[in-house]
Amino acid sequence: MDSTSAPRFAFVGLAVSDVAASVSFYRRLGVEFPEGVDGEAHVEGALPGGPLLVLDAEATIRSFHPGWQPPSGGTRSALAFRCASPAEVDVLYGELTGAGYHGELKPWDAFWGQRYAVVHDPDGNGVDLLAPL
Repeated sequence: MDSTSAPRFAFVGLAVSDVAASVSFYRRLGVEFPEGVDGEAHVEGALPGGPLLVLDAEATIRSFHPGWQPPSGGTRSALAFRCASPAEVDVLYGELTGAGYHGELKPWDAFWGQRYAVVHDPDGNGVDLLAPL
């Protein structure tokens, strides 16, 4: 396959239990969703830097995959947002946890050279906040 026919990355998709709650959370991280989409079953928002983040209500997924069930016992994926500075990791973590989102891992200086923290979105997906030290 040559480079002109190689598939291109299009989006990251998440199954969500409450689209409005997820839109609110990801807007705090700079994802741009159109106004008035909170009640929709499928929304697309532009991630900072270009790719899309697509959110689908669980009912939407079941509409074409009736046997689908959300994973239980933990997740195997995470989203990561690079902050402008280590201090921004702390500020953003504080804003998100202050707004009631679960802080899984408080900001710390990781041995791999990043200020690093983890919060959960409304469905329990891990969202990493990081910046080079």
